[in-house]
Amino acid sequence: MAALNELRDVRNIGIMAHIDAGKTTTTERILFYTGRSYKLGEVHDGTAVMDWMEQEQERGITITSAATTCYWKEKKINIIDTPGHVDFTIEVERSLRVLDGAIAVFCAVGGVEPQSETVWRQADKYGIPRIAFINKMDRVGANFDRCVRMIAERLGANPLPVQLPLGKEETFEGVLDLIEQRMLTFDEQTLGQDVIETDIPAAYNDTFTAARLMLLEKLADFDEGIMEKYLDNAPVTAPEIYAALRRATLELSVVPVLCGSAFKNKGVQPLLDAVVNFLPSPLDVPSVVGQGGDGESIQRKPDPKEKLTSLVFKLMSDSFVENLAFVRVYAGKLSVGEKVYNPVKNKQEKISKLMKLHANKREEVQEIAAGDIGAIVGLKFSTTGDTLCEKGDYIVLESMDFPEPVIGVAIEPKSKAEEKKLHETLAKIALEDPSFTVSTNKDTGQMIISGMGELHLEIIIDRLLNDFKVAANVGKPQVAYKETIEATCRAEGKFDQLTGAKGQYGHVIIEVEPLDRGAGIEFVSTVDSDTVPEQFLASIRKGIVDSLDSGPLIGYPMTDIRVTLVGGSYHEEESTEMAFGVAGAMAIRRATAEARPKLLEPIMDVEILTPEEYIGDVIADLNAKRGKVVGVSTEGHLQAVRAHAPLAELFGYSTSIRSATQGRANFTMQFLQYDVVPANRAEAIVKKIRGI
Repeated sequence: MAALNELRDVRNIGIMAHIDAGKTTTTERILFYTGRSYKLGEVHDGTAVMDWMEQEQERGITITSAATTCYWKEKKINIIDTPGHVDFTIEVERSLRVLDGAIAVFCAVGGVEPQSETVWRQADKYGIPRIAFINKMDRVGANFDRCVRMIAERLGANPLPVQLPLGKEETFEGVLDLIEQRMLTFDEQTLGQDVIETDIPAAYNDTFTAARLMLLEKLADFDEGIMEKYLDNAPVTAPEIYAALRRATLELSVVPVLCGSAFKNKGVQPLLDAVVNFLPSPLDVPSVVGQGGDGESIQRKPDPKEKLTSLVFKLMSDSFVENLAFVRVYAGKLSVGEKVYNPVKNKQEKISKLMKLHANKREEVQEIAAGDIGAIVGLKFSTTGDTLCEKGDYIVLESMDFPEPVIGVAIEPKSKAEEKKLHETLAKIALEDPSFTVSTNKDTGQMIISGMGELHLEIIIDRLLNDFKVAANVGKPQVAYKETIEATCRAEGKFDQLTGAKGQYGHVIIEVEPLDRGAGIEFVSTVDSDTVPEQFLASIRKGIVDSLDSGPLIGYPMTDIRVTLVGGSYHEEESTEMAFGVAGAMAIRRATAEARPKLLEPIMDVEILTPEEYIGDVIADLNAKRGKVVGVSTEGHLQAVRAHAPLAELFGYSTSIRSATQGRANFTMQFLQYDVVPANRAEAIVKKIRGI
């Protein structure tokens, strides 16, 4: 069992970045140099170990977070390689929730790209110490200094280079180590396995000295010992720099910046050294805090002798294995054969099998101790975000927020025989991916599957048809509209019914009013208990909220509404919770129908990187799609156009942007907010959906 001193040698890290910055290639090199893989896997020819899904190998992108464990300089490193595409943000979110540190990979040409910002903000949210690796230094247009500036300006971080690149583009040879004051090059004959250390070349002396002084000057702000030596012009040793830099990184005061080219096998071993030197062990991060049964705060230290406290952060199932639950153990240990308690579901689970993971290969173990990450096979009740603790104990760790799906497609089985299989498989996928939902349209009876974007749904449908072998017909993508109101309106609902010997009576008067975008649904009561007793308020609220699931226009969920209970009456003997629930539902249906209902559509935040000569075409295309340009800036030799556009107009946008720019532009988009659909457009949508 891992003792506390062994926990000091554990690093739980994630590798995160914008799509195509080279995360998976960097991870592949890490596995090769640590001896975890015996040959180099490549993304572009479909042999990357971490991109093991067929859909990932076909597209050359990461879709699902893959976990692995490797060893470097007697330190155990648990790595999660996360996706970079915005449609799979949920994968990054739940991985960062359980990690202690992260490597942020940036492309030396693209710098800080839109999805880099998203994942960086997610890491900020969880207070995760990071190191930055500026990759692809061998590419045409690589610019180390520009990337460092962008990390400071765009991300609000404090980047601190600990290396300088030796050359750039086709002349990139290696790195200059500012701490150890040496030049590192990587032997191409041994695929970069042999690191050659030499003195700093004379041609780089001035640049090197200035960069090292800058490093010491910045570190002096966080370390008094270095400050004294810096002011006295006394030499500062490498161990002193390492200690100060580690402290500053763990406090989130600085982000050490390294560089290299993972594809050309340059700079990966120093990156591994930086993981060991600067990123936290489970003992360096604050103790995990959860809620007890009475709402009190409970703290658990990362110690195998503590009571078991662990979090299920991801479920995975495929057609070959039982349910796999990825779990981070914060305190205590999980052991095979033991029973554990899930306080969220109030269920007991048996640990029948435990696994350590290497991408899609699995190795059985007898226990997973505090500070470690592994997987449990065959949990029956637990889902993503659930806490597992000891029997008889009660602690609930903070769960995760999942984004709402914004795009849906209709799906139906090809035959009656396939119906059960389709339902079961969709339920399996929805269980492992909380950003994917399955629902039935009340009006049409169609089954709708919804996700975060076109690619997200495309991958799910691909898995459904090819991995799970379900025969199904899939419709065109549909937008997840919502409804709201524009006016204030008062309405009454009265349920007065005689059923058998006992009657049912409920009577409410409500007022509805619109709220700001994104406010959701509010329910308040201004009546006293003589008008409507308090015990009926919960039923009235439930009747109202349940009815708001289907709006008066075309049955989409309603939002951004305040409902105020302003009056009503009750009967001493015949009033029931059910009667008040029905009265609330009747009142809200009347009120929303008369309060000028409006259709809302998802608006996306779109960022397009395009060569300057195509900027006019890009903006014209956006205007034709009801887009609103909110900013244009220069990013190196490219122009970055930021716009807000309705999702309904962006289906197939990758094709139209390619044709407008001869394939030279790329874009990312993410959900921004819901907004009112223009009247003429809304009328056409309502007619179409109602089948008029």
